[in-house]
Amino acid sequence: MPGTAPSRRTAPSAAAPPAAGPPGSAPPGSRDRAVARPGLVLATVSVCQLMVTLDASIVNIALPAMGESLGFADSSLPWVVNAYALAFGGLLLLGGRIADLVGHRRAVLSGLVLFGLASVIGGFAQTPAQLVAARAGQGVAAAVLAPIGLTLIMVTFAEGAARARAVGIWSMVTAGGSALGVLLGGVLTDLLDWRWVFFVNAPIVLLGLALALRSVPAVRPPLTGRPDVLGAVLGTGATTVLVYGLMETERHPWGSGRTLGTLGAAVLLGLLFLLWETRFADAPIVRPGVLRARTAWVSSLLVTLLGAGMLAGFYFCSLFLQNVLDYGPLAAGAAFLPFCAGTAAGSMLAGRLTARFGGRATLTGALLFSALGMLWFGGLGLDSDYLTGFVGPSIVTSLGVGVCMVANTAMGTSGVDPREAGLVSGLLNAGRQCGGSIGLAVLSAVAVAATHRAATDGDTARAALAAGYDQAFVVTAGVLGVATLLALLFVPPRHATDRTAATTAPARQ
Repeated sequence: MPGTAPSRRTAPSAAAPPAAGPPGSAPPGSRDRAVARPGLVLATVSVCQLMVTLDASIVNIALPAMGESLGFADSSLPWVVNAYALAFGGLLLLGGRIADLVGHRRAVLSGLVLFGLASVIGGFAQTPAQLVAARAGQGVAAAVLAPIGLTLIMVTFAEGAARARAVGIWSMVTAGGSALGVLLGGVLTDLLDWRWVFFVNAPIVLLGLALALRSVPAVRPPLTGRPDVLGAVLGTGATTVLVYGLMETERHPWGSGRTLGTLGAAVLLGLLFLLWETRFADAPIVRPGVLRARTAWVSSLLVTLLGAGMLAGFYFCSLFLQNVLDYGPLAAGAAFLPFCAGTAAGSMLAGRLTARFGGRATLTGALLFSALGMLWFGGLGLDSDYLTGFVGPSIVTSLGVGVCMVANTAMGTSGVDPREAGLVSGLLNAGRQCGGSIGLAVLSAVAVAATHRAATDGDTARAALAAGYDQAFVVTAGVLGVATLLALLFVPPRHATDRTAATTAPARQ
């Protein structure tokens, strides 16, 4: 986002990247474009991304039913969400690099098969441990599927209007999939059973496999060498220990030896990860040079904060509807229809807004809308009704999320060398997922603490829950407010993607 256009010199080797061809030609270093069918490729990555984002939120409405059926403790129930987000976010950087090392076709097919198997295991789970393990398996598969989507877009569509439209559609699926997941989770849980939030993935996997076999070419991997397994282990370990330590603050005070020791271990693992990646790794999963472009690091930072706000927002909204307002799963899922519509509308408006007002104004305004919507959610109470208390903040928040996802992704992927496509895609996806996982852990602790305080003050159980959820919404608004300030300070008024947006503004994104 920052003042200069993203650098194209991001290849891992010292040699200069091949010269770009004329407009509309294949990106340098890509052999996919000659044999791939762009329309089918876009359909394939959209199906994969829809499944990945659906499963980030589809379990939210089903959480109470899962907890009652399998005997989850209240403090461990968030791990149904976090096991997926944590495995997903922690392994995304390695997942992006694996696609570059083993080939795009093999990565897509293996990711889809693993996702399908993990979903079937989750559907038949009989204990909390089995369910959490299945969710982690889905997260591992998602860590392969999510980055390959943007990677295939970058190597199939030449930079310009065609790629901008493809990124817009991919981003719209990403932003809308989470809201649609909450809706679908409610329908399946109420009309069938919570287990169908896992079984529903079977037809999606079959469709994805059929499309991938027809559209993703089996070409030589763009990179050679071995994946940076130690870097992935250190990075995932640091994130996992950090989230675990934050979640355990519900039972152990922040100043306790257990909490301080856990958080200290997370910091140590993080430092070891940075040391390994910058000094010793032959083929680091995060090559430091790729973040020298301001658009890359600002885009990654913004999507991390937005991910924290999105995941926490869906989680606490679904719990508020069911635990405070006594909505059933179907009604709670249907309550998210305005959010789905607002996200789709924001995604379609993003290109026009960026072309007219520039990247800084568009992203700042979108993030501010999201923050105000979350602050509005913070005013929900026992006497709130759907029309006056839920629809308004849903529309405001979702419009901001839809615009931001498309504009931020387009900025982060502009000017990327095809040999770095997997890495950049992994960075953006990892930021969103790790931000969501860490944000949910922190905000769950905030909500629990506020609930305990309200109960101690004599509030009823429902009123105490409402106070906890409201506090989480207010803190989420603060997180998105920080993102708004960062966009205002570091996103340039105009950048390369603004010109691309101008060429695609009349098109439906």
